[in-house]
Amino acid sequence: MFESLGDRLQTVVSKIKGYGKITEENISEMTREIRLALLEADVNYKVVKEFINNVKEKALGEEVKRSLKPGDVFVKIVKDELTELLGGEKEDLKINGNPAILMLVGLQGSGKTTTIGKLANLLRKKHKKNPLLVACDVYRPAAIDQLKQIGSGLNIEVYEEGKKDPVEIANNAIKYAKENNYDYVLIDTAGRLHIDDNLMHELDNIKVSINPDEILLVIDAMMGQDAINVIEGFNNALPLTGVILTKLDGDTKGGVALSVRHLTNVPIKFIGISEKMDGIDYFDPERMAGRILGMGDIISLVEKATEAIDEKEAEKAAKKMQSGKFDLDDFLSQMKQIKKLGPLENLLKLIPGASKLGLNNIKVDPKQLAHVEAIILSMTPSERRNPDIIKASRKTRIAKGCGLSVQEVNKLLTQFEQMKKMMKQISNGNMKMPF
Repeated sequence: MFESLGDRLQTVVSKIKGYGKITEENISEMTREIRLALLEADVNYKVVKEFINNVKEKALGEEVKRSLKPGDVFVKIVKDELTELLGGEKEDLKINGNPAILMLVGLQGSGKTTTIGKLANLLRKKHKKNPLLVACDVYRPAAIDQLKQIGSGLNIEVYEEGKKDPVEIANNAIKYAKENNYDYVLIDTAGRLHIDDNLMHELDNIKVSINPDEILLVIDAMMGQDAINVIEGFNNALPLTGVILTKLDGDTKGGVALSVRHLTNVPIKFIGISEKMDGIDYFDPERMAGRILGMGDIISLVEKATEAIDEKEAEKAAKKMQSGKFDLDDFLSQMKQIKKLGPLENLLKLIPGASKLGLNNIKVDPKQLAHVEAIILSMTPSERRNPDIIKASRKTRIAKGCGLSVQEVNKLLTQFEQMKKMMKQISNGNMKMPF
């Protein structure tokens, strides 16, 4: 997400940091480049104009002139304004009811039904809550079956009554949730190909009847600036408490994310980051601004690791690395834990300076990871514990066992030995890191 915009803005940032002195002329030059980058990313032109005016005004202030590192102050100004544009502070769910009721709305094709499953999964995994999915889209063919399939895959219950009145279904579901100690009720409502009076009338009836804690609009980020009209159309009728932007991991310029809050005053609360059922996350304006400007997002990286990696296993592996006893069984265990964090290329982008290090465009082929796993699993337990015993005949047997070449077996063993040496040097403090 935001790759093209990020690359452009990071070029501007590195250029301005090289200036020993900030003048009105080079500020105009930099803001002109920022303006073009934002417009090309499909950010609304009114939003861009106000953003550039704010940056210029602050950049020409006394703080920048007096600073020993004016370039750094300018970058901070850009980051602060970008954060403000994205919504300022992270907006959490506002929950009052017991159970909490979340009503998801949106046009057909926005990914609403899939998103409701992702959101339920997030609430269960991150907050240890017990969610109930409710099928209130009684018009779209197979909508109920789709939700039931998602619920079954996640082992989350789906409440449905077939093609009955959606208002009645929603009320019965809430009663059922109270009786069965569910923490959250997530209601999947009907969508349309476009906003119409019948849709809005039905959604308003549901809202009045169940009084939801949150009304979240699911919208496709690839819609571009048309998304603003859709948000305003729904917001005028309901009103909305937040937006979930889907498909931000796709081929999208991301401009809608930089325009939504400013133009509609509706906060972005969640973003879709992959097609997988764990591919949703809270939207944090400050972290997102940092990522766009190439400052990375170490906090998100740590949070992902904390959720996915077993602390005791990681500690055990660290001790083995320090002692030099780290073997291929440990390596395989660590690799399986890292895979839980999601696609490796997405993790690399969270590292500060990823673009400069060339990590932004790295594509990690999942097949390569599968090959590594197959090679290790083709070894005997004694070979995995002591790779030094793996000579020519053993390599041939391992290669045949996993259906790969001896060269690939050799490559893995060489890389493993290099990694082991490096990890031991780092652990003992004998190696200077390249940053």
